[in-house]
Amino acid sequence: MDTSIEQMSQDLAWAGYSTETAARYVGCAKQLAAFVGKPLVAVDRDEVRAFVDAVMNRAVSSSTKKNELSALLFLFRRTLGRPEMVSFIKLPRTYSALPAVLSKGEVHRLLNAIRRPRYQALAMVMYGAGLRASEARTLRVEDIDGARGVIRVLHGKGNKAREAKLSPILYEWLRAYWSRTKPPLPYLFADDEGRLPFPPTVRAALDEAARQAGVKKHVTPHVLRHSFATHLLEEGTDIRVVGALLGHASIHSTARYARVTEKLVRQTPSPLDLLPQPRR
Repeated sequence: MDTSIEQMSQDLAWAGYSTETAARYVGCAKQLAAFVGKPLVAVDRDEVRAFVDAVMNRAVSSSTKKNELSALLFLFRRTLGRPEMVSFIKLPRTYSALPAVLSKGEVHRLLNAIRRPRYQALAMVMYGAGLRASEARTLRVEDIDGARGVIRVLHGKGNKAREAKLSPILYEWLRAYWSRTKPPLPYLFADDEGRLPFPPTVRAALDEAARQAGVKKHVTPHVLRHSFATHLLEEGTDIRVVGALLGHASIHSTARYARVTEKLVRQTPSPLDLLPQPRR
């Protein structure tokens, strides 16, 4: 492997990037190396421009293009120390689509349709506490603090630790799951051989449960997290509290959930409704 790519992997780890993001960035660096056919330290500016042109002409989303360009910026600015090579790059604007949200009835049917206890408990945590899949699957038994009513999330996005809400119902449900399955320590969701749930397998379990439950929406682990946030906002929870529970660094990250709270849209009166009615 190109030593620059190995160094980039180390730099990403030191900078606290998530495993998933680091893998995407390293993958982009490998694509660049294959594109130019030489070590990355020997790449010139024209070759970087040609690769960027290829990225921008691909039939992929603006978000994917932004991720690949961000990888190049990291590679040349942080790892190779050659920021002039990418000074021409301007990240494309991305437009976030409204996240899919399940109704409470759909969540109930979905959870009941998951047959394997480990994946059912994992889905309960993702919806009941708003955890990301990567956060939920790596929970340890000691992270469940029933006395204080919190879940300690030690490996959140950017490796930032936080405490998530542990409701009494979720706590009792996890206790029952633990007593039935007795997963090997230290992890809560390890199988009999100590292996953690594989992300594609988690998604497949949700797909199958959605079909069994008659849920037509495409259900992913993040949809459960979206639904957690939206349902809290619909019940009037302050958006800052929701952001803290989700582990958002900025209120702007939480604000997009507020756009999909249809219940609040229906309940909010128009200013016209507050005026005396004019004569007809």
